[in-house]
Amino acid sequence: MASSRDRQRKLARAKYDRQMARRAERERRRRRIWAGVGTVTALVLVIAGGAWIGGAFDGDESTETEAGDVCLWTPQSASANPDLKEVGTPPTKDLPQTGTETMTISTDKGAPIVASLDLASAPCAAASISYLAGKTFYDNTECHEITADGALRCGDPSATGNGGPTYSFYDENVPSAPAPSPSASAAPAGTVLYPKGTVAMIGNPPGANSSQFLIFLKDFSPAEPQYSIIGQVTGGQDTLTAISKIATVENATGDKVKPKEKITIKTLTVGAAAASAAPSASTQS
Repeated sequence: MASSRDRQRKLARAKYDRQMARRAERERRRRRIWAGVGTVTALVLVIAGGAWIGGAFDGDESTETEAGDVCLWTPQSASANPDLKEVGTPPTKDLPQTGTETMTISTDKGAPIVASLDLASAPCAAASISYLAGKTFYDNTECHEITADGALRCGDPSATGNGGPTYSFYDENVPSAPAPSPSASAAPAGTVLYPKGTVAMIGNPPGANSSQFLIFLKDFSPAEPQYSIIGQVTGGQDTLTAISKIATVENATGDKVKPKEKITIKTLTVGAAAASAAPSASTQS
C-alpha cells in the first residue's frame, strides 16, 4: 500500500501533467497558426508571437489552471465501489485559505460537538467538509468506529469504512514525525502529535481523503503520523467524554472497534449554518 506521501506526490504529479498537456496543446495551436500565415505578415507575427509564447495573451486561462486552482479532486468510481455516493465535487479555486471556520455536529449523545476548522493549514479538507455539509451528506449517518488509537471515526454514510463521495484529495497537514526515541515504537516523551480533541481526516487508503474524519478522544502520538489535521474541538467536551466510555465490540472484519451503542450524527453544519444551528454550543467545556 502506498504511503500518504507517495499518494500526495502522485496527485501532485497528475496535476502537473495536466498543466503540461494544456500548455502543449496551446503551443500546437500556435504552431498551426504560424504554419498557415503568408510571408507578408510573417515579420509582424514574429514580434507578436514572442509575446504570445511568453504568456502575454494567456489571460484568464493561465490564472485558472495554475494560480487559481487551490484543490485537486481526484474522481473515484461508484461502479467500482458501491459504497460511494455521487454528490458532485467542491470548487477548485477561490477557496478561503486564511482564518478558521466553525463546524457543529449534533449527535444523539448530548450537547453539540463544536470544532474550529483551520482554513490556512487544510483549505481543501475544510472545503470538502463544508461542501458535503451543504449537501446534507453527513446528516443521519453513523460514527461507526471508536478506533484502537482512541478516536471516533465518522463521515461514512455506509458505516463500512469504505464509503464517501465520488472524489478524493491528498493530505495537507500531517504532523512531522518526531526524532527517534529510545523506544522506536513511540514518539519522544512530551510530544503529542494528535492531542485530545484533534479533528483529522482519515483516507482509505491513507492519503486518499474524502468524507471520513476522526475526533481524538485522548492524546495520540504514533511513531509514523498519517492523519491530516483539520481542526480542534472547542465545545461539547462532555459529549466526547460520554462517547469515550462506550464499549466496543467486533465489527464485520473481527476488529473490536464497533461502538456497542449506536452513535448517530443528526446534523453536521459548517459556517453561518453551524452558528445558527447551535448558538450556545461554543460555551460547552
